[in-house]
Amino acid sequence: MADQKIFAGPRIRRIRKERGLTQAAMAEALGISPSYLNLIERNQRPLTVQLILKLTSVYKVDAEVLQGEGGQTLVALREAFADPLLAGELPGDEEMVEVAEAAPNAAAAVVKLYRAYKEQASRMSDISAMLAGEGRVAELPAARMPMDEVREVLETRPNHFAAIEEEAEAFHALLKPGDDLMGALRGWLQSEHGIVVRTLPVATMPNWRRRYDRHSHRLFISERLSLYDQLREVAMEAALIRMQVAITAAVNQLGLSGDEARRIARFEMARYAAHALMMPYAAFLAAAQRARYDMDVLRSRFGVSFEQAANRATTLCRKDAGGVPFFMLEVDVAGNQFRRAGAQGFPRQRFGGHCPKLSIHSAFAQPGQILVEAVESPSGAEFLTVSRTLEGPQGAYAERPRRTAVLLGCDIAHRGDVVYGDTVPPRPGAPGGSLTVPIGPACRLCERSGCLARAEPPITRPLGLDEMVTGISVFDFQ
Repeated sequence: MADQKIFAGPRIRRIRKERGLTQAAMAEALGISPSYLNLIERNQRPLTVQLILKLTSVYKVDAEVLQGEGGQTLVALREAFADPLLAGELPGDEEMVEVAEAAPNAAAAVVKLYRAYKEQASRMSDISAMLAGEGRVAELPAARMPMDEVREVLETRPNHFAAIEEEAEAFHALLKPGDDLMGALRGWLQSEHGIVVRTLPVATMPNWRRRYDRHSHRLFISERLSLYDQLREVAMEAALIRMQVAITAAVNQLGLSGDEARRIARFEMARYAAHALMMPYAAFLAAAQRARYDMDVLRSRFGVSFEQAANRATTLCRKDAGGVPFFMLEVDVAGNQFRRAGAQGFPRQRFGGHCPKLSIHSAFAQPGQILVEAVESPSGAEFLTVSRTLEGPQGAYAERPRRTAVLLGCDIAHRGDVVYGDTVPPRPGAPGGSLTVPIGPACRLCERSGCLARAEPPITRPLGLDEMVTGISVFDFQ
């Protein structure tokens, strides 16, 4: 980096024009010729260390400004041009760098316009959700990333694919795994397709969970993964081979718009098929009902992780043999939601899932502990929620592990069928009622006043700006 040449022509030109100087006047003050300054301003000559020191001394300019003041704007421009609305408009970063360096004010204006567009899109999305909750449809067409399209489709439909379930049950019966599904899958892959499964160290597979080498017919699994996740990866590979027709049919049923979205959905369907193979529907439903949906009992009985058992619980909605209609939400420590599903679709309108008061956010302070709460939405709908942190792939000693949290929920009417419902305290003076935590769908749609957890003002009310009164929340409203 010490040898990197610094071309700062547009910045030098802006400094000169802000001070109303001619090239001759500025060149005289810097001790260089006007022609040399002209070459510098046209980025045909780099700045020398001596010239940078002279500029900072004569014009009191910060040296960091000369070395790259457009960096922050450049990051914001990359975010803007990564949006599906603008994707493909610029062939690479070179043109963005030129804009940020040569016309920083115009670049900043583009960033402001993009942020205003995103804010308006967010507000319209909130209004759409609010209208949908009132039974009024407000379709808002917008450019979406393929991943967002897949997630939206999956979370708005029941998390159950009958054809994949049937294929998984037939495959499981063929394998006859007993208590060793991993061994049965390894044997089937090798005997039927000549595929050998090998577990490789982190140094050999630093960036992959699973990789299939078609030339050597070897399936490599990273040792970063827990034994449960290793089993799921092998089951996914086997499902993609054995159940490809059912998986392809399930993807086609989703009606996705592009090839990339279909590839993402294919991965999700393979994941679903792996869970169905690891926890066959009938056996899992019977065990879940006997254990009253105790996820720790189920994870032990089927040799799976808490997340896998919770995920499987959201799929128990077969017409002739349904279970408690659970829904699931998974977030990271920053609050980003990246998995939402439910036996009847994720209840976005009734439950929301964006309230900071939900126990899923408190779970990170108590890793590995199960937090049980009954919550109540502004509409009066009550839910039983179970939250717990999840440990992701492990790395080396100095590498921070990935940790997320999962929330498993159901309507409070099912509390008697679920072991976690026994721990919810009763509501005083209300026979059969539960003591609930008041939540909202999201701060921007919630009109609960005096909320300590409020992060944004509601879009439906004006702020209560009164110099004589300070409310509990900085976003108190009228």
